[in-house]
Amino acid sequence: MKSVLSFLFFLLISSGSFAQKLSKSDKLSLTNLRTHTSFLADDKLEGRRTGTKGEELAYKYIIQEFQRNGVEAKGENGFLQVFEINEGKQILPSTFFIIDGEHLKVDKDFFPFSWSANGSIEAMASPSLHEGGSAWFWDIKELLTENENNPHFDLLNAIRTKEKDAAQKGATALILFNSGAKDAGLKYDAKDRSALSTIPVIWLQKRIGDKIAADPSAMQDIKLKVEQGEKIRKGHNVVGYINNNAESTIIIGAHYDHLGYGEDNNSRNTGAAAIHNGADDNASGTAALIELSRLLKTEGAKTSNYLLIAFSGEELGLYGSKYFTDHPTLSLNTVNYMINMDMVGRFNDTAKTITVGGIGTSPNWGTLINEKKPVFSIKVDSSGTGPSDHTSFYRKDIPVLFFFTGLHTDYHKPSDDFDKINYNGQLLLVKYITRLIARSSKEPKLAFIKTREQQTTTTARFTVSMGIMPDYTFSGNGVKVDGVSEGRAAQKAGLKAGDVVTKLGEFNISSVEGYMQALSKFKKGDATKVKVKRGNEELEFDIAF
Repeated sequence: MKSVLSFLFFLLISSGSFAQKLSKSDKLSLTNLRTHTSFLADDKLEGRRTGTKGEELAYKYIIQEFQRNGVEAKGENGFLQVFEINEGKQILPSTFFIIDGEHLKVDKDFFPFSWSANGSIEAMASPSLHEGGSAWFWDIKELLTENENNPHFDLLNAIRTKEKDAAQKGATALILFNSGAKDAGLKYDAKDRSALSTIPVIWLQKRIGDKIAADPSAMQDIKLKVEQGEKIRKGHNVVGYINNNAESTIIIGAHYDHLGYGEDNNSRNTGAAAIHNGADDNASGTAALIELSRLLKTEGAKTSNYLLIAFSGEELGLYGSKYFTDHPTLSLNTVNYMINMDMVGRFNDTAKTITVGGIGTSPNWGTLINEKKPVFSIKVDSSGTGPSDHTSFYRKDIPVLFFFTGLHTDYHKPSDDFDKINYNGQLLLVKYITRLIARSSKEPKLAFIKTREQQTTTTARFTVSMGIMPDYTFSGNGVKVDGVSEGRAAQKAGLKAGDVVTKLGEFNISSVEGYMQALSKFKKGDATKVKVKRGNEELEFDIAF
């Protein structure tokens, strides 16, 4: 972790010989890039996690700098565009479980499944008795043993089947535990959006379950209340505009959010919780965006308007950029192309190479990216998709370019700090983008071309893919298809963008992670069925991997 004060000495000694070669204008840009990056990556912003005070400090700074540069507000409320992130369910504080006078603690001793019905019960119940009008206990020890070598066994599906049977026979609640040695691997899954049960369904942790199993004939005095609700937080895009009264607009974007303390399970940190300052990811891109706003206002070609967007929610699944493209503050029909900068602060002075994605999204890019006297080599990637915000614009048939200086060992770790940024390289990239924009201003509006899709990442390990791009912002049950890859299994089966996948083979799908886990059960050459909702219709397709 670093603070701005500890960085002042670094700024002084790093200006040396390189600064002497720079023009007065370039020296100003270099100072600005350092200032913006160091502020955004300071500890006091606590990792700029979406919806936090750190995010607020960041967006206020970006607005301040946009205003200083003469950029107009183009959000929905001044510069801001507010969007909601549905994180799934949360167990409300009013939830409790008392067994024979012992007050159990949520998570430590028990939890309701996220699809459990809300409700309250008071009853005397025994694990050995399953009677209508009372709570049922169920020890899943034998179920786990019987299916130990069954690769197609789905424990949650088995629990849902038992829950429906219990409810039909008059059970007022279903209380599960495991007295066996095999770990059931169950935990509270806030993102499981399966259809709600009709009765409360509870999981008892090992200590409590073993006490119940020790005397299955004993009557248990139960007082239970389950109350769950939606967990919502708000993110904020910052949208600025340079209006040159031109016919078309160029969008330049970068996400400014990062991981906070790693609360969203997207950190690669293996130690104690710590601030993830995200200097490269993506204070570097945001700093470049702010500096480009100044340069385009003062020196940019007047043949285009410029829309400058600092996105939030990128680290959670492109929430901010997807929200903007679904709720644009100017007509997307007027947009020429979109440039996205994500992790542009680790330029390697030895390799002198940057990666530019999206080259295949327009036939014009091949010519426009080349320069007679290149200052670095360019590694190109044709795909218009990937794990950053340009994907949302590609989905709207807008040509995109994605600038990236490469992965490193500090990626998604607390060690991604601002004293590791190559500010000179960052300046080279900013100047290159200004020249690219100037070259494009001499061309007619760029044509759009579809490209190959990049695979989505997940914690599951799988060898097959349906060839869909999930919509990570979808808050319903299932996985909404945001895009379908040409020539892949989903397209051949007949799936379309907008479909919601609810079942793959035997496996019910309630979330993106559940979908990935289901995919891991299949191998190349397998064939199965996939169920989708298309509008109000339920459809089933044959699919082959």
